[in-house]
Amino acid sequence: MIFFYTNPILIAAAVIPAVFLLVHVYRADKLEKEPAPLLISLVLYGIAATFIALLLERFGSWLLGRYFPENSTPYNVLMYFGVVAFSEEGAKYFLLKRRTWNSAAFNCQFDGVVYAVFVSLGFALWENISYVPGHACFGVFMGVWYGLAKRLHGQGKDGASKLCRVLALLLPAFLHGCYDYIATIESVHYGWLFAAFVAVLFTVAFILVKRQSRRDRYLNNYGAEYL
Repeated sequence: MIFFYTNPILIAAAVIPAVFLLVHVYRADKLEKEPAPLLISLVLYGIAATFIALLLERFGSWLLGRYFPENSTPYNVLMYFGVVAFSEEGAKYFLLKRRTWNSAAFNCQFDGVVYAVFVSLGFALWENISYVPGHACFGVFMGVWYGLAKRLHGQGKDGASKLCRVLALLLPAFLHGCYDYIATIESVHYGWLFAAFVAVLFTVAFILVKRQSRRDRYLNNYGAEYL
């Protein structure tokens, strides 16, 4: 939990880049700003998602422990790419969709990015402050596909919309698995690999935010480009 962290340098190193991304996402929402009560509720939903994920992770860890030695390669791969990634991203996505899919405020494609990032940061700030940078980026990837799914749904393209909703879960889960797996490998060489991975993750996230903001459209503007 956040209260267990006392080193201000580590806290700043984890939080400042993510807060910068959060502010960048909020400012990039140019067509119509989201209501503050909705954004606050999304942070709270993100916190609630931690408890769902915790229960799923404990069950998954117990189940894997019955078949694989703890910390063995098969155990770690399945744990980080399967149990942890899908428990956390799945919990965030479930509450994100429950809170926003039918909201009247969800009227622009870029809103999906804003909502997903706020849920992700609520999750990270409560669960583990050192994972804030990762969750912030995962939220961007989730939100891009989530916003597109909402547009396609409004156009009656339910098959394409469902595919985008699946991608809104699968892509962040895969990136989450990579983030966790690389971060836990005890090797100086993998330390550099992790730093490079995070740098690329942030760079791509910023590019996506800029691109989605520039091409944002109201959801009833059916003739607009998707991406």
